[in-house]
Amino acid sequence: MPARPIKSSLTIWPGAPQPLGASFDGRGINFALFSAHAEKVELCLFEPSGKKELTRLTLPECTAQVWHGYVPGLAPGVLYGYRVYGPFDPARGHRFNPNKLLVDPYARALSGPLDWKAANLGYDPASPEKDLSLDPRDNARYMPKSVVLAPCAPVSPKTAPRTPWQQTLIYELHVAGFTHTHPEVPAIFRGTLGALSTPAVIAYLKSLGVTAVELLPIHPVATENHLASKGLRNFWGYNPYNFFSVEPRLLTTGSLLEFRTTVQHLHDEGIEVLLDVVYNHTAEGDHLGPTLSFRGIDNQSYYRLRPGEPRFYQNESGCGNTLNLNHPRVLQLVLDSLRHWVQVLQVDGFRFDLAATLTRGEKGFEPESPFLSALQADPVLSSVKLIAEPWDLGAEGYRIGRFPQNWGEWNDQFRDTLRRFWRGDPNSLGPLASRITGSSDLFEHNGRQPFSSVNFVCAHDGFTLEDLVSYEHKHNEANQEQNRDGTDSNYSWNCGMEGPSSDPKIRALRTRYKRNLLATVFLSQGVPMLTAGDERGRSQLGNNNPYCQDNEIGWMSWEISHPDHGEFLEFVKRLSQLRMKHRGFRRSRFFRRNDPQPMGKKEITWLGPEGREMTEADWALPFGRCFGFHLHLPAGENGGTSGETHGEEDVIVLMNAHSEPIAFHLPPEVLGNGVWHVELDTVQGAPDFGAGTSWPGTVYTLAERALVVLHRRNAP
Repeated sequence: MPARPIKSSLTIWPGAPQPLGASFDGRGINFALFSAHAEKVELCLFEPSGKKELTRLTLPECTAQVWHGYVPGLAPGVLYGYRVYGPFDPARGHRFNPNKLLVDPYARALSGPLDWKAANLGYDPASPEKDLSLDPRDNARYMPKSVVLAPCAPVSPKTAPRTPWQQTLIYELHVAGFTHTHPEVPAIFRGTLGALSTPAVIAYLKSLGVTAVELLPIHPVATENHLASKGLRNFWGYNPYNFFSVEPRLLTTGSLLEFRTTVQHLHDEGIEVLLDVVYNHTAEGDHLGPTLSFRGIDNQSYYRLRPGEPRFYQNESGCGNTLNLNHPRVLQLVLDSLRHWVQVLQVDGFRFDLAATLTRGEKGFEPESPFLSALQADPVLSSVKLIAEPWDLGAEGYRIGRFPQNWGEWNDQFRDTLRRFWRGDPNSLGPLASRITGSSDLFEHNGRQPFSSVNFVCAHDGFTLEDLVSYEHKHNEANQEQNRDGTDSNYSWNCGMEGPSSDPKIRALRTRYKRNLLATVFLSQGVPMLTAGDERGRSQLGNNNPYCQDNEIGWMSWEISHPDHGEFLEFVKRLSQLRMKHRGFRRSRFFRRNDPQPMGKKEITWLGPEGREMTEADWALPFGRCFGFHLHLPAGENGGTSGETHGEEDVIVLMNAHSEPIAFHLPPEVLGNGVWHVELDTVQGAPDFGAGTSWPGTVYTLAERALVVLHRRNAP
């Protein structure tokens, strides 16, 4: 929204303490800002360009620690910021500095992106005392201005797809990187949120069977000083300084309506929108970081400070600071932000970065923390998809399986077990069986279900799928950190050569390896997640931490660079169809542990290649690399919410991670009567989902490093 000129003389009235932020009522604007320790708050208004400060108005009232004032005659489009007065005493946890213009924590839009400037530091970096010294420089010219928006009427939630968890396929993407080079997206939209609603992009998502896009952070992001000094910037966005607005670089018009329109277009095509959100820390970093918003408004309230040393921050996030969600006003900020994205902008859920941090209290992880309890009780937020990254970098921060019933969780144990099995590591059979069946060892408690596990083999953080089968070591030199950043635990295998290869044998092996990995993701119980570009051979040149690569390393290429990448794309499309075709891969409950049914009628039967059911001794074989399972669903089972009935269904999946073929014998009790079809063999590439290839035998010659799906379906 364009900024409006401001009258030369303005009056400020007491106004109201609620709602927080800037609110237009048709006659003027109410401003309300929480600060428990401030002594004075000034509202600063700017000309439309944002370069010149026109006036400062002292907020005249403070009610329940909320400073507020009402300015009649102001209209939407006004640019503003705050200067907050109070003690500058870092040793006691206070870092007020009225020389610094601050972004409103409730700002719905910003006038532009934030670039690193030393003037944004609240202390004098040249002083021997560093952060203990007050910096006198005015930084207003460098700071984005908060923008007042007109009220945005909610859209009916009836338009949302509301896809059940067990039918969900998540596609994780970076908004800018996904469409930066897309040839069918108009140039003006490339790299923006608007690109996601173009016909070419929507058609592509639907061709993959995607039901939900998970967007890497779209909140305003600050680039860290060490990146700016190297000519790099924070590309991924996991360094936010505002939770209500969109990073200006991702908008064509600068209006939130652009984002809401995109969401509506995706909803019209049955695709949900999930946001990756970072409420564990902010871009203000540690005690040597900039003063952009929260630190200058009320450092002691917004952040968790080190007990006995409030000059320093608790750092469970590993990013310098941790938001204090145990403070009621900070918790309110997060909840208000989440409701804003759901009710006004119509998103369908959230993936919470380092979610364990959000639950921390004095005793560490708290299952009944204020944050988790508030979400469970909230009628709006409890009804959307909630996904946890269930760990952080603090003590005892790994908390997978500990989140509430209605949450999904990123399952890194699924990722690592899957990689180790197909790489040929020993002692992988039993762990893989647990992951395939929904990780009941992690989630089968407290009323949780298989779709609590969000299954993936690759994500934004780490190797791409192409790099996972092409590199055994990270190659992060482009990040200019001497290859020290990024994990060393990749469980990858380069198939005989490090990096790109033109050798037909190596390329064929890598393609089969990728088929096996993704097929296991799609055919396991839980919610599959696919990372953008993995379906078309996207490489980051071995960089497993390209968070700062706003270039060809971080962008998705829309050119098929090799024929086997085009074939693999078709394979992935068919794979998602296979998952939706067979309800046995999308169960809503865990398998019965001690199933009394005979072999062939059990919900799941584990098969060894010798033609018998797996035993405890089989699972314990350290170098066992071949097994299978039979899924049986009786007629009418798992009929869904609409009461539809289904015929009996039988599916067999065989896996061989050995480097040699295996003659896999199938028991007659499992084969039963009827004709079986080969619906998938990863040796063959893209499967044919017509009638399938009839298979009449009792022994299947399972090729080396291959996965096979056999199917027998009776009439309803």
